[in-house]
Amino acid sequence: MPVARDDRLRAWLDRAAANAGFASVHVTAASLPDHVGERLSAFLAAGHAGDMEWLADTAPRRAAPKAMWPDAKSAIILTMNYGPDHDPMDNLAATGHGNISVYARGRDYHDVIKGRLKQLAGQFAARTGADVKVFVDTAPLMEKPLAAQAGAGWQGKHTNLVSRANGSWLFLGTILTTAELPSDAPETDHCGSCTRCLDVCPTDAFPAPYQLDARRCISYLTIEHKGQIPHEFRAAIGNRIFGCDDCLAVCPWNKYAARAAEARFHGPAQMPLLAALLALDETGFRAMFAGGPVRRAGHARFLRNVLIAAGNSCDAALVPAVEALLAHDSPLVRGMAVWALRQLVDEVGFDRARQLALSTEDDPDVTAEWA
Repeated sequence: MPVARDDRLRAWLDRAAANAGFASVHVTAASLPDHVGERLSAFLAAGHAGDMEWLADTAPRRAAPKAMWPDAKSAIILTMNYGPDHDPMDNLAATGHGNISVYARGRDYHDVIKGRLKQLAGQFAARTGADVKVFVDTAPLMEKPLAAQAGAGWQGKHTNLVSRANGSWLFLGTILTTAELPSDAPETDHCGSCTRCLDVCPTDAFPAPYQLDARRCISYLTIEHKGQIPHEFRAAIGNRIFGCDDCLAVCPWNKYAARAAEARFHGPAQMPLLAALLALDETGFRAMFAGGPVRRAGHARFLRNVLIAAGNSCDAALVPAVEALLAHDSPLVRGMAVWALRQLVDEVGFDRARQLALSTEDDPDVTAEWA
C-alpha cells in the first residue's frame, strides 16, 4: 500500500537539508532489488575487487540495507557537490607536480558530511519520533544504487552517480530511518550512446559499460592496493599520485555543475611539486595532508605513488631524491624507487646503483625490480 505523503514534513526536510548545505535530498524505501546484489556477486566472482577483501566479507549485508538494520523502512539520500573550479584534466600536463583527485584536495568529506548528517538526522528524529542511523561511505551500505533509486541521479557507464544538476561531482550521505516515508521517483539513465568516460580511461578499467575492474583502476591502484603497482600500469598512471578523475572529468553533464559550495572542499590553486613530496618524511607527510583523505594511503604507499610520477616526469633533476629513497625502510618504496631511477638515468648510472644496492638488499620484490 502506498505511504500517505506528508507535504509539511517533506517541505521541512527540503528546507533543513538546504540549510545544512546539501545540494539535494531524496527519499526511497530502505530496500534494493535483487539484481543489485546479483551484480555485486558477479563483480566479486570475477575477481574485480582486487585485494579489497572487505567487500566480500560484507557482501551479504551490502546486498540489502535491512540486513544491516532490519527495522529500517526508508532511506533519505543527501547529496553534496564537490565540483572543481577548473578542468582537472589540465593538471595531467604539469608532470613536475603530483596530481591529486579532486575529492581529496580539501577536507575529508567524511568529516564534513557526517557532522551535518548527524545534525539533520537528529532534527528529523525529534520531529517524527522515528529512529535514525547515518552513513557516509564507511559502512556496508550500497549508497549509489539507493541514490539512483531515490532519484538523486543515475549510475553512469563509469559506475559512479551522475546528476543532471551536478554532473559526476557528488558526495552522498544516507539517513536510514524507521519512519515510513513516500518514495521519490528514480532517475532515468541519461548516458545515451556517450562512451567518453570509458574511452578516456588510461588503463582500460571498464570491461563493459556499467562494469569496473578495480584491479585496473588508477584510483584503486594508488589508494587501496597494498603492493607494488603492476608494471603494465605504471606509465599510464602519469603524475596521478592519489586517485584519478579522468572518467568523471570528461562527463558531458559536468557542464551544469558549479564549483563546490562548501569551501572546505576547495583544493589548492596548484598541485604540489614532486621534488617536495619525495622529500617528505612520515611527520611531514602527516602535516601536509592533515585533515584530508590522502593520509589514509599511508606514507609508504604515498611515496610509492610519487615515485611512479617521478619516473614518468622525465625530469633528471629528481634523480638525487629518487636515489635517496633506494635506502628507505619500506621495500614498497625501495622497489618503486628502482623503477623510477630506471626511467631517469642511463644504463651506466643504473648499473652502478644496482651494484651498490644489491650488496645489502634482501627483499625479493625489490631484488626483482633491480633485475
